Amino acid sequence: MNNTKVIGVDLGATNIRAALVNGDTISNIRSKRINSAGTEREVLEDIFEVVDAIIDKEVKAIGIGVPSVVDIKKGIVYDVQYIPSWKEVHLKKWMEERYGIPVFVNNDANCFTLGELYFGKGKGMQSMIGLAIGTGLGAGIIINNKLYAGPHCGAGEFGMVEYLDKVYEYYCSGQFFQNVYQLDGETVFENAKKGDSQALHLYELMGTHLGNAIKMIMYTYDPELIIFGGSVRFAYDYFQHAMWQRIKTFAFSKSAENLQIKISDLENSGILGAAALYLDAQ
Repeated sequence: MNNTKVIGVDLGATNIRAALVNGDTISNIRSKRINSAGTEREVLEDIFEVVDAIIDKEVKAIGIGVPSVVDIKKGIVYDVQYIPSWKEVHLKKWMEERYGIPVFVNNDANCFTLGELYFGKGKGMQSMIGLAIGTGLGAGIIINNKLYAGPHCGAGEFGMVEYLDKVYEYYCSGQFFQNVYQLDGETVFENAKKGDSQALHLYELMGTHLGNAIKMIMYTYDPELIIFGGSVRFAYDYFQHAMWQRIKTFAFSKSAENLQIKISDLENSGILGAAALYLDAQ
């Protein structure tokens, strides 16, 4: 972080976490359960409370990751998942008026990807995709060592691309088991760890769908590296074989051979990635 002190804020559906980031050092991590059903102002006050507790005069900027679409230039947040009152929140404006320093706002998948680029397994990469596979399928795109979010923060929504009778997210995320087989994903995971043949077969099926999604990403962005984040990454051993079998059918065999896929092990990636919004803007 070039020894510039920045606050990274990770706003989730039920909790907010923030910390000071200075170089590769993260400190003063604070968290608070937010009132997701509260008014726009009440949720904003929850953010202020956490940031107030750690900010000092040496902080140069604040970065915030949110689970929603963002007008990046104006820092306006739209339709935040699981926070009904946040339909159109001028977050950058409110934060800059309160703290008097630059504030950068982006969605959580983009922040995850920036966290990997600056602090994790994406260091040194010119082109990469961060794929957050959890309840949904989100992604961030790095091109020429910079985040590409698109003019409306909509780039990387691979999960919304039509696939079979639905979209990729339906088949390539933690929703897959419930959507298709009406099974709880956590139960399937626990059964797979015990060697249950049905659970292992279901992960193979999901891996096939995910491999098809990765082929689509390769055809459109040709990344050097894809990094998996999100809860589904912990099951990588159960679906990787089927996934790679599909990737190997990619039309350009050399690209398939050269593609790297890595599993994130970065702690506090949301906070670090939010702080890295400042670096990406330089």
